[in-house]
Amino acid sequence: MSAEKRRRSSSSVPIKNIERELICPICKELFTHPLILPCQHSVCHKCVRELLMLNHEDSFDAGSECSLPGSPRSRVPSPSMERLDRLVRSGGSRATVRRSLGSRGSISSPGWRRGSVTPRVTAIPCPGCQHDIDLGERGISMLFRNFTLENIVERYRQAARAAVAITCNICKPPQQEATKSCMDCKASFCNECFKLHHPWGTPKAQHEYVGPTTNFRPKVLMCPEHEMEKVNMYCEVCRRPVCHLCKLGGSHANHKVTSMSSAYKILKEKLAKSIHYLISKEDQVRTQITDLEVLINQTEENGQLAERQANEHFEHLFETLQERKTEMLKSIEQSRGRRLDQLKVQVEEYQGMLENSGLVGYAQEVLKETDQSCFVQTAKQLHTRIQKATESLRTFHPASDPCFDEFVLDTSKEETLLKEMCFGGVPDPPLIDLSNSRVYNEASIFWRLSDDHLPTDHQMLEYRRLGGPSKSPSQEDGEDSGAWKTTDRVYGPSTVVSDLDPDSLYSFRVRSCRNSMFSPHSPEVTFHTPPAPAFGFLFSDKCGFSTDRLILNKRRDAVESVASMAFLLAAERVQTGSYIGLDYIIGDTGISQGRHYWAFKVEPYSYMVKVGVASESKLLEWFHNPRDTSSPRYDHDSGHDSGSEDTCYELSQPFTLLTLGMGKLFIPKTSSSSNVSATSDPGSRVIPMPQRLGVCLDYDASRVFFYDADTMRCLYDRQVDCSGTMYPAFGLMGSAKVQLEDFITAKRLTF
Repeated sequence: MSAEKRRRSSSSVPIKNIERELICPICKELFTHPLILPCQHSVCHKCVRELLMLNHEDSFDAGSECSLPGSPRSRVPSPSMERLDRLVRSGGSRATVRRSLGSRGSISSPGWRRGSVTPRVTAIPCPGCQHDIDLGERGISMLFRNFTLENIVERYRQAARAAVAITCNICKPPQQEATKSCMDCKASFCNECFKLHHPWGTPKAQHEYVGPTTNFRPKVLMCPEHEMEKVNMYCEVCRRPVCHLCKLGGSHANHKVTSMSSAYKILKEKLAKSIHYLISKEDQVRTQITDLEVLINQTEENGQLAERQANEHFEHLFETLQERKTEMLKSIEQSRGRRLDQLKVQVEEYQGMLENSGLVGYAQEVLKETDQSCFVQTAKQLHTRIQKATESLRTFHPASDPCFDEFVLDTSKEETLLKEMCFGGVPDPPLIDLSNSRVYNEASIFWRLSDDHLPTDHQMLEYRRLGGPSKSPSQEDGEDSGAWKTTDRVYGPSTVVSDLDPDSLYSFRVRSCRNSMFSPHSPEVTFHTPPAPAFGFLFSDKCGFSTDRLILNKRRDAVESVASMAFLLAAERVQTGSYIGLDYIIGDTGISQGRHYWAFKVEPYSYMVKVGVASESKLLEWFHNPRDTSSPRYDHDSGHDSGSEDTCYELSQPFTLLTLGMGKLFIPKTSSSSNVSATSDPGSRVIPMPQRLGVCLDYDASRVFFYDADTMRCLYDRQVDCSGTMYPAFGLMGSAKVQLEDFITAKRLTF
């Protein structure tokens, strides 16, 4: 067949042969109003909305509700979604999407506003490539409608129901078969009705008409960011159409763009060339299909052979195990019979010692013998037997031991070997990385794969709750807290587990899968969840931040105190009994209710760092009344050796700060703390500084707790006056650095 003939034959391929390309990956039905995701995959408009609603009922953009249901970005009026469904479909309603996100848990939105209580959910997993797609603040209204795919689906529907004609929307019953569809009127007409509604010499005569169809798309594609502008350029970076305002000052200002006609020509030539290449390689494709069919048969045969061989090996193991079972049970039976025989003989001997029976009865009869010679002849041997029986009675010993301890079978090693029995291609188990794994109300678990240099298909993480102070809602519903739960397949070195109970102990393990064969489980590791959900914040660079002595990184998750010229000049004012004060920095988010937890790391080389909480009023006092050369006795919790911190106080202050430095943690002497001894020895209140420190503020109970974040051991707690908004507070002096944990800075709020 020549290339020209192939080209003609390819153009006549029935459209029903491409059905699998027209199926939505979520609802598994034909696309309805498909939208193009940033990753270039298409999903039904309704499926995207329902997927967002499953995460949060109010998460999708309210603006999309007011846009046209058929096309989120169309500027031309169109019928309602229900009417379009009735027109497009031949019958039956689409199944509702009920896809759950599982181990992905809640998704934090980069567009979350600090004042909001619940973060907006604007990210979804792409069902095609499994990547997280961030829709931004505007939600699904930012997505283009895939009109090309929609037209192909419509042609497929018409080919599938060719026997059912499209009727005229204007005719009175009985309606005539439609011969044209007007793209401007959004209706189908028979010949008579079309002439009647499109008379010559009127503007309607210029309307665009096509063959009978139920798919009416707008003439012009509008920009999703600038709704009144037509798209006339193509962004080569984002691979999407844009308008001239997007290029002038919008999100595509620094991107390389080209004209729409040039992009149309280039992309069409590339697509046509690729299609022509595939058509020219038809013989090669058919040959490869034949090779694949051979491989399918070989796979089937080799799989059956491997199954038979595995069954033979197991049957051989069963036979060996049965033989050993028979031999060992026979040994137990022989030993039991021998011991029973010995004990029964001993019982008979002792029964002979009873009066009028056995040996005693026989001896009583011998005593009745009157002939002396006959008596002496019999009594000699009888007396020997009586002496032996008397001696046996005095030193009683059972003839056999009833204990069968030597027959106790320990099969633990064999059971371990059987559990670890696997095929030669099974991967080695991965190891959970304790240094990178973090557990809050969500667990971020990392692991390292084995060094066998063979790729794995995926990993499965399993976890279970070992214990906690109270029952969780799942336990109250009857769910077994000790049962292992499994996440969805993980294709990377980490995953996130959501909805963990606070102040509970969890165990985690992971295993790899390669070619449907699972590795053994990794060694179990345990983590203790904090007593409250994680509180997300960053360091504030607005309130009281000293740019002279504090260095804040770009992400605002690490602050470092360094010596500067201002610090050196302040030394001129330093006199005996006066000290340079702390440089304070706070979190950018306050707390006015609830119970919250955050964690951070203080570098071991830090000279002095104070961490804790402070009220808004106290912060204003600190920031607006500088005390660079003031005495530390101005504040009883200054952190210096003034002796004021050794004073036992009960008053509830609007702040609480714990002092760390030089690799040590200094616990104040406070009778309100149940975790600290009331001894007057200052050395007993100095402990090694934990690698990670956690702070928990119970606003409603007006109490703050300090934890070793690795072991969740409470180091110190006390009352705090929560009369106003409370902020995470940090004070640094000398060379010091504080690093917030990534999970805290991710702003994954759960109230």
